[in-house]
Amino acid sequence: MIKLITRLNRRQKTKFIVLSSCNFLFFLIIFLGAGAAFLVAAIIFGFIQFLITIYHMTLKPDGPRHMSSEWFHAIIFALTAAIIIRSFMIEAFTIPSSSMEKTLLVGDFLFVSKLNYGPRLPMTPVSFPFAHHTMPFSDNKSYMEWLKIPYFRLPGFTKIKNNDVVVFNYPREDYRPIDKREHYIKRCMGTPGDTMLISHGDVLINGKKLPFPDHALMNYHVKTDDVAFFEDSIRYIESYQHQLVSNMGDYIVSLSKSGLEQLKKMKNISLAELLSDEDVTHYYATMLFPYDRMHTWDINNYGPIIIPKKGDSVTLNDTNMAIYKRLITVYEHARLTYKANKLNINGVETNTYVFKKNYYFMMGDNRYFSEDSRFWGFVPEEHIVGKATLVWMSWDADAKGLHKIRWRRLFHWIN
Repeated sequence: MIKLITRLNRRQKTKFIVLSSCNFLFFLIIFLGAGAAFLVAAIIFGFIQFLITIYHMTLKPDGPRHMSSEWFHAIIFALTAAIIIRSFMIEAFTIPSSSMEKTLLVGDFLFVSKLNYGPRLPMTPVSFPFAHHTMPFSDNKSYMEWLKIPYFRLPGFTKIKNNDVVVFNYPREDYRPIDKREHYIKRCMGTPGDTMLISHGDVLINGKKLPFPDHALMNYHVKTDDVAFFEDSIRYIESYQHQLVSNMGDYIVSLSKSGLEQLKKMKNISLAELLSDEDVTHYYATMLFPYDRMHTWDINNYGPIIIPKKGDSVTLNDTNMAIYKRLITVYEHARLTYKANKLNINGVETNTYVFKKNYYFMMGDNRYFSEDSRFWGFVPEEHIVGKATLVWMSWDADAKGLHKIRWRRLFHWIN
């Protein structure tokens, strides 16, 4: 390695050091953020460093005759390395909506590890580099559908666990290939085989209450005798939205745990209590999955619902047909008819079905302002992209000057 460096010219040494430093930073992100074992992270670091070294070994001792040729090869190498890293290791995403407030904020730029759950091979491999489903500055498709590869995922470090923050492709976007569907980010509440129940806002998995995320939001009735002071002060509290509902200083406010504690320390606050189920806006069968009148669930009281696991068998009937029909027909491509209490699957009369895939139930931390699995159902395993690990940049579009950068959120690990 030392001999290689000494034979390079000054410009080549600079590029070698810069690339190696970026590779070391990438190693730290993998090791610390993705929860990888040191040996695995070191192997990834060594492989990339090997590619960097091989590239510079191909240069002539005195450097290429033309600087343009040198930079052309450097750009090709950088693009190739970036595509490999983006496809199989880590990809950058931005947060466009408030569904994960205050865990993740609109304007957060984050890294998503594809190594945790295993890199998913591209299912639509012929596409424009670094574009998702549309070309830059246009509405034209960025991919070609004439070549498709069946779903396959390489081994990962771990499986998806309850409370993981996960990036996935939106499962209801049927008009696009799976890996080109819109990216969503939510918290995984239910994993394959779990029985999930939301009771009075609490999530219970197999009868055990999940810990409430520190930054998750709930709606509170807040009363103040100084509306002007409250309006000025609420901006400094960890809250999402506040609405004045009476001329007596009554508000409905979305608060996290820490936001509630902050609010209780404010002056002129006489009441801060969690809204009851009767006070919360109810959404019934017309809006909530599975969209039938038999399941009169709401966003605070939902289920119980069994999350399908590969190999598990379910007995289908009038009660659960609406829950599992889309999984069987759309995600698992089986032919299903159900008439006069007679069920026919792929030409065979039966009342049971064995699932071929694993499924997940996702929810946003901003419970009352999140379009999630309560509204559109389960997420199939092939839609999973990776685990959100690190906020490397955060941008507040409504602020001014240097305040646009949320300095406290830079290089902030996601829990």
